[in-house]
Parts: sequence; structure tokens; C-alpha cells
Amino acid sequence: MSERNVTGNISRLEGDEVTLCGWVHARRDHGKIIFIDLRDREGLVQVVLTSAIEGAADLRLEFVVKIKGLVKKRPASMVNEKLPNGHVEVEAKTLEILNVSRELPIPVDTDGTEISEEVRMKYRYLDLRRERLKKNLIVRHNVIWYMRDFLSNKGFIEIETPILTKSTPEGARDYLVPSRIQKGDFYALPQSPQQYKQLLMVAGMEKYFQVARCFRDEDTRGDRQPEFTQLDIEMSFITQEEILNLVEELFLGMVTKLFPEKHVSGLVDGRIPRMKYKDAMAKYGSDKPDLREDKTDPHELAFVLITDFPMFEKKDDGTLGAVHHPFTLPTTDTSIDPSLLNRETEEYKKVMEMLESEEKSLELLAYQYDLVLNGYEIGGGSIRTYDSELLAKVFERLGNKRKDIEEKFGHILSAFQYGVPPHGGIAPGIDRFIMILQNEPNIREVIAFPKTGDGRDPMMGAPSPVDPKQLDELGLSIKKK
Repeated sequence: MSERNVTGNISRLEGDEVTLCGWVHARRDHGKIIFIDLRDREGLVQVVLTSAIEGAADLRLEFVVKIKGLVKKRPASMVNEKLPNGHVEVEAKTLEILNVSRELPIPVDTDGTEISEEVRMKYRYLDLRRERLKKNLIVRHNVIWYMRDFLSNKGFIEIETPILTKSTPEGARDYLVPSRIQKGDFYALPQSPQQYKQLLMVAGMEKYFQVARCFRDEDTRGDRQPEFTQLDIEMSFITQEEILNLVEELFLGMVTKLFPEKHVSGLVDGRIPRMKYKDAMAKYGSDKPDLREDKTDPHELAFVLITDFPMFEKKDDGTLGAVHHPFTLPTTDTSIDPSLLNRETEEYKKVMEMLESEEKSLELLAYQYDLVLNGYEIGGGSIRTYDSELLAKVFERLGNKRKDIEEKFGHILSAFQYGVPPHGGIAPGIDRFIMILQNEPNIREVIAFPKTGDGRDPMMGAPSPVDPKQLDELGLSIKKK
């Protein structure tokens, strides 16, 4: 890598010769003297060029340049206290224009809120040049870095799971990928690594995590995207309280270290408060209450952990659905150690008996918990069912026939015949968390290349038709409307 200086640390190099590469952010022509603001990822610095320097008069906004020069103090009358590098400037000795730029279709020196989303997404590679979005991506990097270090230091192993997997009924609609070799068969993109991480517990990995990409074909909204990123965590031989303690330590420690300007309110003896689902619904009418003391304070964060969710709920069509997902362990009392829910215990027998009746099933609780921040669910998890008969019974209660259960979930039911440890986990959503930290109105502002509100990518032109030859190779045809 060639040696060059960046604008972020330029002040400490006063009196040194430097080489800077970046974009012309602003240009001010004063006759024989030309001032430009040079921008790179780290920030801005003022550069002074004389018209005698070859190419100086040709400079325009967003030209890519390489400048060698001397870092000097600015004259007292030209100091800009509002800028990190406002006390220095670079006196250019040489200029090299690395590339030119046409006039931009959108400005990049504003926060971008005055521009339509369609246009911003079409020119996203330009949109990302603005300071606000650059900071969002840097914050995202720092958060993920902290998460990886925190869990690695706790003995977790980062393991990647497949993107091409099997379509199974887990809640949201799958994105399907046709197979060219097995014509007529399809892969599905994972809604989450749920089954894979449980199979890793069967494999004896004990402590797993992954910064996982997830895909759900559902209607988008401000805090949701067709593809998103979550911190996926799973552990064996674990209790619900131990998982909640881990998540609490992770998030409170991260905020303290990375976001010292933030104020965490509502802590109880330094701990994130716990609240049962029924109490949250009774008091706030929501299972994700906003507990901030001052909702106009952009630096206030109010966490709460919601527990004791019901296992099942009636859906709009009158059928039964899992509140979280079918792999969540049902119980009559969440104070019972989940490791004791094996076939020899009275609790196991009672749960199995209640699952025979839809009415009784609605009385069951779940070892399920959500991490809520400022009125948003930013993470959900559970202790998992680790008994094959109990898991099959849950699927039956959800309306699946035994034959379909074997076809859809036979792989995990089979795996559960070979010594499964009690296990559980949680999956905080990274995009939504960053959105809240950065006080952004939607998660599209913290994702490098998001989809629009209606799920399109105007920059790439996706989704788009494909060549009929590709469809032929896949054995597919398009049904006309």
C-alpha cells in the first residue's frame, strides 16, 4: 500500500510534507490563489494552490486528486473553529488530477433529506459520499467490531451457515431460488439461521455466533428491509436468565464505550429492567414500550427486557400461530429450569397434554424474551425445544400434518434423536439498533445499499426480467397476468 496521509490526523503533522488523495469538496477561486476543501473518508482539509500549479485552474467539484504539500497554520483571520482541521491548511506544491467528474445529479454536501428516496437510491454511490451516511457506516463497523470482540472473549466461535437452504414454514414468506440441476426444486434464502444454529448445538459447538444476513419476503416499512443483518447467538446448557445477562452486558458495555454521549435511563441498580409480557400489555398496550423519560432527547436510550410471552396466539384468519416461532420451548411456568423439561418430568407431561387442546394451548407460556429499545424490538430470542416429540407436537398444534412435518423438518427431528443439549439464544437486529443510535428515521439510512420502501433497487434496476434462456435452463416459465 502506498504511503499517504489522511485528513483525519492532519493537524498533528504541522510543518511536515504530506501526500493527500481525495475529492474536491468545495472550490473558491481568488484569482491567483485557489482554495479547495479536499475530502476523504476521514474528513476535510483546506488546500491552498496557486494558479501557477499545473491543473489548478481546471479543478471542479468531485474531481479525484493527489496533492503534495506542506501542512501550515492558517492565518489567525482564517481559522475556522467549527472544523476539526480548522487551524491548519495544506500549501500545495504539486497537483495530480487522477480523474474528473461530471456535474453531480444530486448534491453531496447536504444531509440528503431534501432529495427524493428514488433519486438517492438511484445514485447511492454518490449519496454515500455525504457526511451523515459515511458516519452511519463507520458507526455500524464499530458496533459489529465490538460485538465480535465481546463474544470472542467470552469463548464464542463465529460460524457461517448456508445462504441456500430449504423452504420451511417458519412465519414470513421465503425468497425462493430455483435449482438448475434439480429442475423443479427450489432453495430458499434463510429467514434466519434458526435451524442451523440449533444443529450446531447438537454438534457440540456450545457457544456460537454469526453476523448473519437474513431474508424475508414481506412488506417493507421504516424499520424493516427484505434483507437485513442480525447478530445471531446460540448457547448450550444455558438458562434464560444467563442469556439475558449476557445481552445486558453486551449492550450496556457497548453504549458506554462507543457512545459516551448517550444517556441510558430507567436502569434498576445499573441493570436493564425486566417486564412480563402481560404487564407490558396491561400498562402500555404494547410488548415494545418506549420507556424514555424525555422522548425529545436524541441521546436518551431506554432498554427493557420483555419476558413470559404466550406460546401461541390466534391469527387474523382464526388459525393458531406461534408468537415467536415453533422452535420456542413451551411451559406452564417460566420459573421452571428448562433443562428439566424432559420426558420423565411432570411438567413435560402436562405441556404435552395441554397441546392436545387448542384452548389449553393458548394458556401455555414460552421461554421467549425480547430486547426493546426506545419503543423498538431490537432483539428476540428463546430457549429452544430440544425434544423431538414435543417439537413435533407443537408443529401439529400449528396445523401441520405428521407427514408434512417429517417432510419439512425431518432433518432436525432426526438430529434430535442423538443427544441434544438444552440450548437457547437471541438475535439482536443490527440495522435497527444503529438506526436508533444515529437518530435516523428508517433503517435504509444505515445500510450501504438498501432497497426502497417497495423493495426495489433503482441503482441496479432490481428486480428485473431475466433472459428467456436462463428460464429454460431452470425449467421455468413466466405466468402472464
